[in-house]
Amino acid sequence: MELKVINPFNQEIVCALPYADDAKISLSLDRAEKAFARWCALPVAKRMDVVREGLNRLRTRAEDVARDVTLQMGKPLAQSQSEFRGMLDRAEYMISIAEQSLAADILPPKAGFTRRIDHAPLGVVFNIAAWNYPLFIPINVIVPALLAGNTVLLKHSAKTPLCGKHFEEAFGDLEIPHLVTNLILTHEQTDRVIADRRVGYVAFTGSVEGGRRIYRRAAERLIDAGLELGGNDPAYVAEDADLDFTVENVVDGACYNAGQSCCAVERVYVHRSLYDRFMAKALELLKQYRLGDPFDPQTSMGPLAAADALETLREQTEDAVRRGAQLLLGGKRLPGTRGNFFEPTLLANVPQDAVVMQEESFGPLVPVLAVADDDEAVARMNDTRYGLTASVWTRDAGRAERFGRDVQAGTIYRNRCDFLDPALPWTGYYDSGLGSTLSRYGFFHLTRRKSIHFRD
Repeated sequence: MELKVINPFNQEIVCALPYADDAKISLSLDRAEKAFARWCALPVAKRMDVVREGLNRLRTRAEDVARDVTLQMGKPLAQSQSEFRGMLDRAEYMISIAEQSLAADILPPKAGFTRRIDHAPLGVVFNIAAWNYPLFIPINVIVPALLAGNTVLLKHSAKTPLCGKHFEEAFGDLEIPHLVTNLILTHEQTDRVIADRRVGYVAFTGSVEGGRRIYRRAAERLIDAGLELGGNDPAYVAEDADLDFTVENVVDGACYNAGQSCCAVERVYVHRSLYDRFMAKALELLKQYRLGDPFDPQTSMGPLAAADALETLREQTEDAVRRGAQLLLGGKRLPGTRGNFFEPTLLANVPQDAVVMQEESFGPLVPVLAVADDDEAVARMNDTRYGLTASVWTRDAGRAERFGRDVQAGTIYRNRCDFLDPALPWTGYYDSGLGSTLSRYGFFHLTRRKSIHFRD
């Protein structure tokens, strides 16, 4: 069996790669387990040096990696290059805090006893990565997992398998071989790997239903799993917002990467006093997007990675209109192109029960609803089964703190959106997932607490 990767811009075959067979899977697990036994014995400082060497290998192939991202999933080359740089920044931050984060917790002295809490590695970490940010998503696991003393099996998305090869080539054969192994797997093979006793932890980024399936498989073995799943992230434009700044950033937060981000702005609530001006400015900005060849520097929005997403976005738009919303721009596939292009779409007066206000879109849709005040905004923002991020746009620090307290989401932004700071844990409420990546808390999920209780 071969995996064929289709370029979403011109529908040409990017590459055809063989799926792993049972023998290769078993050999990869054996090698990762044996590498773990040697790797976890090294001090953290040594692991840091080795991981930096892997990052340096990635740096030498920056052009090839960015190009492959664009070929496989369609984001403009400048955005792929930006993701590459951001990936390195995240990795360097996790290295910078590794020794402190992984150091043992020393308890207060107690006569006759030694007591501490070690942070022990889990073994082989199975990293199931998504395609929409094919560099960010795996690096959030690979680098902290290695620093913590684990080894990694990487199953990258079927849309972006070349990225998995780049990670293996950078980290797979350093001080110890087989620290990172890339595998091309079917869903059924993925389930079998999770069931294998040699796997100690599963990290998954993808759909809610995919996360449930992964979690059930992990639960059967009583191992833990980190799940980064969907979002339906709200933005609230308060009455005192800096309107020009806010519109620019909210529209970008909805449309960057063609809206294919778990933390993209997916629904917008605007204070009634600013609503008309917000809509007029948003309409002008959305008209300026240029859709086309992602290798053309003038292109500001590439194609969607998946052709079936076009129908989902069309259905969400039509559902909103049937429920009373007004379609001001877009709402359909871009005519006259083979690529998976969906027009930037602005929807006005979208009722709260519309599908687009309740479910993830993963495309360049901007549905907007006016609200009377902060209380209504909080209620609307919390009316969801997701809870990844939310943003409030205001000059008032006190108002921002109120939203930080009352809105139920893993990250609350003020005057910013669609951004990960590696010093903060990336986590979600409800159907947005379980566990954390990044920050010192990202190490906690890749280690287990071991209590050391010695009598002298």
